[in-house]
Amino acid sequence: MEANTRSTGRLPAAFLTPGSSSFMDFLSDHSPEILPGNRSLPPLQGAVEAPHGTTIVAASYPGGVVLAGDRRATMGNMIAQRDIEKVFPADEYSAVGIAGTAGLAVEMVKLFQLELEHFEKVEGATLSLEGKANRLSTMIRGNLAMAMQGLAVVPLFAGYDVDREKGRIFSYDVTGGRSEEHGYAATGSGSVFARGSMKKLYRADLTEEQTLTLVVQALYDAADDDSATGGPDVARRIYPIVTVINDEGFRRLGDTESSEIARAILERRLEQPDGPRAALL
Repeated sequence: MEANTRSTGRLPAAFLTPGSSSFMDFLSDHSPEILPGNRSLPPLQGAVEAPHGTTIVAASYPGGVVLAGDRRATMGNMIAQRDIEKVFPADEYSAVGIAGTAGLAVEMVKLFQLELEHFEKVEGATLSLEGKANRLSTMIRGNLAMAMQGLAVVPLFAGYDVDREKGRIFSYDVTGGRSEEHGYAATGSGSVFARGSMKKLYRADLTEEQTLTLVVQALYDAADDDSATGGPDVARRIYPIVTVINDEGFRRLGDTESSEIARAILERRLEQPDGPRAALL
């Protein structure tokens, strides 16, 4: 096939007329060895030392959804990176926040972006939000062999459902099991603390501005109790990545916007180190 390609200067017909609207299926048929889940690993001795992304949070509000993540990556008990990117647009109306093995997670997000773009070009229409969530589930399941060797990827997927006209959130486990979350969700090492923070502060009638504050508060609380989660770093001007997805599409807050929210929270924490109080009844 290689010789034929070189002599004609053209790709084989199979590459020009894919029989599936799934980019992942196309790769599985023609170049399965380049998919992350199909790579063979040498025998492992002990835990794998690789950078890991930590805490991702999401919360919905009337008209959209907010997805945010801290900026720290860890490797064992060491900080591997202080300003890692953990939240990425999947397409115009959805986004993915990554937790787990950083390198594999970023690669999976890039494949997911290609998967959605490929489907749109082949079919001439975009997948429904439910369809996008299912495609991501399939990709995570394909990484199960890696996950069993300690290289797990557990993302959080959020988007605006143009059919239902509301924001939706989907969480996953390492086997690709998918669950729709209602109101708020968190994943990663600090997720227990972030979820507890949002549980006491979340309301279904929050405005977009209030929801932005809610997720940054949750990340602050996660960083307060989880050493693998990084809080706002004022000295280095490193702040959480915060994104909004609504009927206008995906938008990432600029550094000025995210720093204003983080600084306002930090100022209040000087008076209330444990954060805002929820009513007893």
